[in-house]
Amino acid sequence: MRLWNGTLAGVVALGMASVATASLAQDVKIGVSIPAATHGWAGGLNWHAAEAKRRLEAQHENLEIVIAASGSAVEQANALEDLVSVQQIDALVILPFESDPLTDPVKQVKAAGVFITVVDRGLSETGIENIYVAGDNPGFGRSAGDYMVEKLGGEGKVVALRGIPTVIDDQRMNGFTAAIDGSGLELLGAEQANWNRDKAFEVMQDFLTRFQDIDAVWAADDDMALGALEAIRQANRQGEMFLVGGGGMKQIVKGVADGDETIPVTVLYPPAMIATAMDLTVARFFSNGPVEGTFNLSSPLITKENAEAFYFEDSPY
Repeated sequence: MRLWNGTLAGVVALGMASVATASLAQDVKIGVSIPAATHGWAGGLNWHAAEAKRRLEAQHENLEIVIAASGSAVEQANALEDLVSVQQIDALVILPFESDPLTDPVKQVKAAGVFITVVDRGLSETGIENIYVAGDNPGFGRSAGDYMVEKLGGEGKVVALRGIPTVIDDQRMNGFTAAIDGSGLELLGAEQANWNRDKAFEVMQDFLTRFQDIDAVWAADDDMALGALEAIRQANRQGEMFLVGGGGMKQIVKGVADGDETIPVTVLYPPAMIATAMDLTVARFFSNGPVEGTFNLSSPLITKENAEAFYFEDSPY
């Protein structure tokens, strides 16, 4: 299993020279390393990356963007080696497949003099990246919880479908529980559904069997929201409860826009954050303003009134 074979050592000097040239806004090459489109949100991520590439290359004739999608952490680490030693990139935009296995490879890229932008899933060691772009995961859960408290008038019974056990999932859940804490909302159950539609269907079926009274469902991802929604509809209980998802999947956003009372809102966690990261990285080379730092994207509610702004018909997500 090959993560790195040491070939970057020979291109450190070349990488340093490349960045020096790029800082004068000459030819600039940016690598974008992202997970393959293995599920809905990642599909949207890939689509928005391709759209940003077309837009940015049209704006800057001396800019080239190379997108590499990987199906595993090992594949992504090997793709990074290729981006530096073969493509000779000046900057890297990366959404790590996993944090721990990609930390050392990204450090190697940084050692080659490459400007680093990390997106969403942080590395296990801080300070490697020049730019960090991420969604507001505590705010993601808090937005859903605040909405439920308001819509239910502070009284009701709710269930939650969590994602894969990760720091991100914990942050979302902690934000949700903090929002409903002290209200009259009772959290009947919170189960991991792994950000997966089929698993969410099973978990929601279990909730519906166990609990005769459910007023609201929080699904911490729109893929899971669709699975939960199907279970609710098959049980013919859609008139008893409403559901709040998250992410910005177009099927859910359309339902919100159409006034579906079962899904009155969802929470934004946009795969388009990859475009934000690419924009900021390009600005490092083509603007005269500083761009380094941390950029946290908010997690507002998508409602019937604003849903049109978040609906991308051509996106797979």
